[in-house]
Amino acid sequence: MKSWRVLAAFILAIVLLLFPLSAEAAKFSSSRFAGYKPMSNADFSGQTLIGEEFSKVKLDQANFSKADLRGVVFNSAYLEKANLHGADFTNGIAYLVDFRDADLSDAIFTDTMLLYSTFDNVDITGTDFTNAVLDGPELKKLCAKASGVNSKTGVSTKQSLECKS
Repeated sequence: MKSWRVLAAFILAIVLLLFPLSAEAAKFSSSRFAGYKPMSNADFSGQTLIGEEFSKVKLDQANFSKADLRGVVFNSAYLEKANLHGADFTNGIAYLVDFRDADLSDAIFTDTMLLYSTFDNVDITGTDFTNAVLDGPELKKLCAKASGVNSKTGVSTKQSLECKS
């Protein structure tokens, strides 16, 4: 099951390399949250941020609790001690993101790409990672602390990470 996700991620990367967005398309996908802006302690709790992009942004201690983050992209973002409790990050991308000491409890990370992101000392109680793509060492780290069941999806964290034992 994990191998097809890795294969899909690889194919997506090849397609993006072979068929990059045109400059015109890129112009319309620019983010209002880009460019190494310090947004520490920002409050996005309960907000609908579908499809937004947070690129090269410092979001330490930001509050995304119960936010609708479906399809959101965090690219080279710093989310140390951020609160994503109960957030829905389905179909999102977190590339090169530092989630150190973040509260990810009861969040939904279904079908999310989490490549090159770090999860040191995070709270993942009840987080649903079904079909999420993670780097091997980070997956092992998360499996060691996985517990709980997501209140919305009913899926256990261990089951969603496909932890062995």
